Amino acid sequence: MLILGCILVLITLFLLIKRYEARMVLVAAGIVMCACAGNPMAALNSFAKGMGSSMISSACSSMGFALVMRFTGCDKHLINFLAKGLTKVHFLIIPGVVLATFAVNMALPSAAGTAAAAGAIFIPIMMGAGIHPAMAAAAVKCGTYGSMLNPGLAHNPFVAKIAGVGVMDVIAFHYKANLASLVIAAITITVIAYMTHENKDHFAEGLELEENFKVNYLYALMPIIPIAILLLGATKIVPIFKMGVAQAMIIGCILALAVTRTNPAELTKSFFDGMGKAYADIIGIIISAGVFVAGMNAMGLVKAFTNAMLNNPAIVKIAASVGPFLLGLIVGSGDAATFAFNEAITPHAADFGMTPVQMGSMATLGGTLGRTMSPIAGATIIVAGIAGVNPMEIAKRNALPMVFAMVVGMTVLVMQ
Repeated sequence: MLILGCILVLITLFLLIKRYEARMVLVAAGIVMCACAGNPMAALNSFAKGMGSSMISSACSSMGFALVMRFTGCDKHLINFLAKGLTKVHFLIIPGVVLATFAVNMALPSAAGTAAAAGAIFIPIMMGAGIHPAMAAAAVKCGTYGSMLNPGLAHNPFVAKIAGVGVMDVIAFHYKANLASLVIAAITITVIAYMTHENKDHFAEGLELEENFKVNYLYALMPIIPIAILLLGATKIVPIFKMGVAQAMIIGCILALAVTRTNPAELTKSFFDGMGKAYADIIGIIISAGVFVAGMNAMGLVKAFTNAMLNNPAIVKIAASVGPFLLGLIVGSGDAATFAFNEAITPHAADFGMTPVQMGSMATLGGTLGRTMSPIAGATIIVAGIAGVNPMEIAKRNALPMVFAMVVGMTVLVMQ
């Protein structure tokens, strides 16, 4: 069963790389795997459960807001406002977006929420500057692991409890590794963009920079309103702004309506058109990815992988990082393997010459980086939907940055 499951996973990945319709491939693979495991209803149950995904509000509202910005022309005003600066420091756009997204994710611990909020702003700006859509989306996705520096990330208090230390002690231990991996990832993806010539001259229709364009600075301010609200609320600078992504996007649309004085009915239509597009293109793939993961679970692949990692103490140091990384890459979430590893092995870290904080941090960073590289992670699918590209295109561009980030991050953690 495990061998058959591995073969089916490899076939699925091959078809995705060949750019077959992603939703069709993932759903079909999930149904076939569940059927082979004798539990075909598991795939259908996963499909039904996915229809109420927790990411719906973030993804759909962000896409609705993005279309409102397009309808009102506010995105064009912001892009042209930034044009002069972008042309002067064009080489800093890609690494700058990676770092900015990482900072946003520190305040908003949800990778999907960060992808929705930051992607709606940064991706159109990068595309307007001539950066390839897939590279623009990959740059945003590359920065979606800043949550490791947030005390609210579930893994930090979990490791702190095992080690008998404070949450901030855990963060204080691994922050150097996080930042070192971030710098390497930002540099690597920038080099890839230049080597593949995706750093310029890929102007998207409707987002081109215009000569002699008269910028309305109030219009240009509108696209960044939601993310400003979210950051001010999450950091408690303005406690009243503490709210969800969807609420911030609605406020942004209302302010855009008041400022631009466009037709309310048409603006509303644009918003809901965006929401519908997000459900079809973004949530649709998230649902399909859930069916695929259900198939892997039904065939015992995820459990077998986790057990293999936990039951080989001779390779535990490598397994602490590589295991969660690979599982995060395959299933789009590093949480399962990371929690399993930290619960079973990390309390015995001293037996392997490590501290619980050190081993727990390695597992957390590995799982997070694997998820950041995964083509079926929710955040990947969201930025792919905003940029209008296949999620596999983002995964291919983030592969080397994440692998190098893991090598550097783990080296720093081991040396501490």
